[in-house]
Amino acid sequence: MNSNNPFLNNKTFSTAVSRKDEVHQATIIDDNQSMTLAGTINRSLILFLLLTASATVIWWATFNGWNPMFPAIGGAIVGLILVVVAAFKPEYSPYLAPGYALFEGLFIGGISAIFETMYPGIVVQAVGATFVTFAVCLGLYKYKIVKVTEQFKSVVVAATLAIATYYIISWLVSMFTSFTPVHHGNSMMSIGISAFVIVIAALNLFLDFDSIEKGAEQKMPKYMEWYGAMGLMITLVWLYIEFLRLLSKLNSKN
Repeated sequence: MNSNNPFLNNKTFSTAVSRKDEVHQATIIDDNQSMTLAGTINRSLILFLLLTASATVIWWATFNGWNPMFPAIGGAIVGLILVVVAAFKPEYSPYLAPGYALFEGLFIGGISAIFETMYPGIVVQAVGATFVTFAVCLGLYKYKIVKVTEQFKSVVVAATLAIATYYIISWLVSMFTSFTPVHHGNSMMSIGISAFVIVIAALNLFLDFDSIEKGAEQKMPKYMEWYGAMGLMITLVWLYIEFLRLLSKLNSKN
């Protein structure tokens, strides 16, 4: 049940299981009090609608003269704070997850509006690519075409950590020097890196599906539905942003 997604990691889910076992010693938990696949799907849809509504507001405001940078930056910061809090306090996920969706929507809406201004039509392409990727990965997982083994998890986690490390180091170095990270620009190397990152982000969906499915099988506490939905939303947001980046590089070459 390992996942590089901070919301779907082994430690958090193991803690949830131990808490469930502690409660079992005193009370009986029925299915209405435990995590289910249907419940997680419903929570995911709620978070998606909240994020979309928030993003739509910023999108409309941007094309009516507002500067999207401030709500985008503010949404990203608050969203990150809620992610960190939920990682340590998953039992608060029923409150933190909706808040994350709303603030992350500000970030997504602002960034999307900026990219759309530069490259008209790019947002529709990125949204379509994200949904298609999600549907394909879900189908491959559901019909066991792709099996999440321990080796599979290790490779995906290692690749994701490598990407995160590279991004952080590149960002820090570029802040204090004139160094331009290789993933910037529209060179073939930069496009190749973006394509690779998209593949890794998509593979993370399999880890998310696996963690959520196992959490439901083990009848974890009900709040883990919100926790799992929040983790899945994080991966989808990452995937969408990477598609925006790749498409912008391809469009800039035309």
